[in-house]
Amino acid sequence: MLILWIGDWRAVALRGLAALAFGIFTLVWPRLTLWALVVLFGAFVLVDGVFTLAAVISGAPRTRDRRGWLIFEGIVSIAAGIIAFVWPGITALALLYLIAAWALLLGAVRLAAAVQIRHEIDDWWLPALSGALSIAFAVFLVITPGAGALVITWLIGWFAVFIGVLLLTLAFRVRKLQHESDGRVPGVKPATA
Repeated sequence: MLILWIGDWRAVALRGLAALAFGIFTLVWPRLTLWALVVLFGAFVLVDGVFTLAAVISGAPRTRDRRGWLIFEGIVSIAAGIIAFVWPGITALALLYLIAAWALLLGAVRLAAAVQIRHEIDDWWLPALSGALSIAFAVFLVITPGAGALVITWLIGWFAVFIGVLLLTLAFRVRKLQHESDGRVPGVKPATA
């Protein structure tokens, strides 16, 4: 069931790598200018949204049951990326609220999806944990708006690294399940690595 809910492991892995790269770049250069942070954030959410919509547009059978959620998630990510690129001189507080809104919306979507599939799969806790952490991150950003750019940069960096690691873990788990299921289905050749 996890394979049906998640879809292709490669798309999940690419999203995880994008999150991980964004987080590492943010942590390596903690004194990034606000403009650079806006560009990095915009690129990250834009790529995330494009990959999500690409999975839906490709018509993959694994995305049919969650088509509405995936379209919403993709549009929210792309909209957040466009807003970040249209307003490169955005203030630190506005960027903070933009990131918080994005994390809250996607966290709620992921948590709702995980709750919906909790009786069908064993690994429902991975998207649930991702959603809960996104919501907690959003709340923390909103209640500490005066924390300063450096603290915000570190929070964003660690959050992105953690989400990237979770997505990569999920991708490799799905890859393993896909390979296992390929070997058990009659008439289906096992996939090559």
